[in-house]
Amino acid sequence: MTSIAILLSGRGSNMVALADRCASGDIDAEIAFVASDKTDAPGLERARHLGLRTVVLPYREKGQATAESLLSDMADDEGIDWIVLAGFMRLLSPAFVNGRRGRIVNIHPSLLPAFPGVNAIGQAWDYGVTVTGVTVHLVDEKMDHGPILAQEALTIKAGEGLDDLEERIHALEHRLYGDTLKRLFRSRLTVEGRRIVFE
Repeated sequence: MTSIAILLSGRGSNMVALADRCASGDIDAEIAFVASDKTDAPGLERARHLGLRTVVLPYREKGQATAESLLSDMADDEGIDWIVLAGFMRLLSPAFVNGRRGRIVNIHPSLLPAFPGVNAIGQAWDYGVTVTGVTVHLVDEKMDHGPILAQEALTIKAGEGLDDLEERIHALEHRLYGDTLKRLFRSRLTVEGRRIVFE
C-alpha cells in the first residue's frame, strides 16, 4: 500500500475527500500524517476528527529550513512514498524538491499555465475567461509549474456568480485529485521533459 503525507494550510476539503476515498479502499493508500504550516488551520481539526495523525511544521517559529528538515525526517521515518499538497500555501525549497523529485504532487484550481499562484479562481473570474478548470501536477522548484498529470476544463455558466463557480471548482478538485492519485499509485511513471507517461 502506498504511504502518503498530506500538507495543507487551510480548510482541508481536498484532504477530507482523499481521506474518504483512502478509507473506503477506492484509493490504495494510507495517510501516515497530515501536516500544516499553520497551527490554526481548520484542516488539522478535520484530520483529527478523522483519526489522522497531525503535525504543525514550525515555519513561523523556526523558518523554512527547520520546518522542511522536520518534514523530511518524518517522511523518511514513516517511509512516505508521496507527499500530497492539498492547499499548502508555501513554496517548497529547491533542496527539498530535489530530494523527493517526482514524488511530490499538487492540485491547482486553474488550467495551468494560466493563473498560477494564490486566488486562481478569482484571477480567472476577474480576467473574464469563459473556460477554467483544475490541474494536477508534479511539483518542481517553481510555483505551480511542474509536469502536468491531469487537467479538466470547466465552462463558466452565463450569469454564474463567483461563489457558485468556486463551489463547482472545488467539487471538480475533489474528484479529479482522487482519480489522478488512484491512477498514479497504480502506475509506473516516466517523465519525458514536461510530458508524463503512465505505464
